[in-house]
Amino acid sequence: MVDSRTYEFEGERPTIDDGASVSRDAILVGDVRIESEASVWPGVVLRGDIGPVRVGQQAHVGDNATIHASTLEERVMVGHGAVLNEATVEERALVGFNATVNTGATVGAGSVVAAGTVIPDEYDIPPESFARGVPARSTPLEETGTDAEAIFEEFASGEYTNLAGRHTELFE
Repeated sequence: MVDSRTYEFEGERPTIDDGASVSRDAILVGDVRIESEASVWPGVVLRGDIGPVRVGQQAHVGDNATIHASTLEERVMVGHGAVLNEATVEERALVGFNATVNTGATVGAGSVVAAGTVIPDEYDIPPESFARGVPARSTPLEETGTDAEAIFEEFASGEYTNLAGRHTELFE
């Protein structure tokens, strides 16, 4: 088990796959499950108290993000300082720095949420979309010229997995 700060809540204790990298400076509370090759960076708070938090395989949660009762599917990227509350982020989606994904919202598979974007309660970003603004508005990725697959290949399965492995002091 990683030397992160884990806390039991009402009989639920976080579980971390042996192949995951979780900073010892992250806080994990209650029903939290982190899958293989995922990374959770310093200052992250994962709170599984009113519902579970799931961090899928090869998902990465950047420094100081706060995730409460939410699901991140495989190969999801959550940027530094992002906040997710009772939300779902589907596979291969990217949530940018300081973005907010509010209660009941879904970020569709392969979508990109720009830095600083606010996704309102119960709002769904369709798959393969680019979302930006306050409140969020989405556009099909094909109309933006954004190559989401290149972004995910570079970061989700490459750079961040590699980087977590090189930060031995953060993840002891």
